[in-house]
This record gives sequence, structure tokens and C-alpha cells, in this order.
Amino acid sequence: MQNTASRSTTKELVITGLSIALVFVATCFINIRLPIGQGGLIHLGNVPLFLVAIIFGKKIGAAAGAVGMGLFDLMGGWTPWAPATFIIVGLMGYTVGWIAEHKNDMMGYILAIVAACAIKIVGYYIAEALIYGNWIQPVMSIPGNPIQIGVAAVVVLPIVGVLKKALQREVAAVR
Repeated sequence: MQNTASRSTTKELVITGLSIALVFVATCFINIRLPIGQGGLIHLGNVPLFLVAIIFGKKIGAAAGAVGMGLFDLMGGWTPWAPATFIIVGLMGYTVGWIAEHKNDMMGYILAIVAACAIKIVGYYIAEALIYGNWIQPVMSIPGNPIQIGVAAVVVLPIVGVLKKALQREVAAVR
């Protein structure tokens, strides 16, 4: 017979693995390359990232973002970006989860997504400047970041409350 702590750890591991996979798949297969700056992407990987971070918290949000999008960079031809993505998107997932844990309502979720957008803009500006050795050129890539986060927010905010309640009902039914 499995004890409660072991069951909880196994459940968390499964949720983390599935979350990483969702972020990776949404980033990999649902994207559009931008014709501005260094060409970045608009992708839907932030949708599962934000949902996971809000619903399951900062640790799973950080892992899903860092590993899911970091793997995309490694496998999708963006290898120089992988270390930056691991840090930046991991921090985004952690921050969204942390804010949602402390302010668990729509205003908290909006604040969390705005914070993630700020992290993304600053983080990728610095990363691009370091990768390309130019502090002016990365300015051209900035507009894609709020567009990407804005699209994710439009998808996530209307459904996150419903998903959270449905999950709580399912968890209660399993016990």
C-alpha cells in the first residue's frame, strides 16, 4: 500500500511531466515566425504555461516553462537561446505561480501575466543583446513579446477559473 506522501509526489511528478509536454507541444507546433528583429516567434506555449502555473503553482509552472520551452529551443533550431529561455521562461512560470498562490483571483491572474510579460521583455532583450553583441538591435524584437503574452492572456483569463474549479471537483471525487 502506497503512503500519502509517496502518492502526492508521484502525482506531482506526473503533472509536471505532462505540463512540460503541453508547453513543448504548444510552442513547437502552434507558432508563427516574426519578420521583425531577429525573427522571434509568436507561439501558444504561454497558454499552457500560464494555466499550469496558476492552477498548480510556482514549482510546476517554473519546471513546465523552463524545460518545455528550453527543449523547444534545443530541438527547434534555436539552440543559442536555450539557456536564456530556460532561465527567463522558468522565472515567468515561477512568478505567475507565486502571484496566483498569493492573490488567487482574476486581478491576481492579470497581475501575474503582466509580470510575466515584463520578465519576457527584459529577459529576452538582455539575452538578444548578449547573443548578438548589440544593445540597439534587440529593440526591434520587443513588440513580439507583448503580442505573444497578450494572445495567451486572451485565451487563459476567460477559462482559468472554470478549469481550476473543474480540477478541484475531479480531485475531490477521486478522494
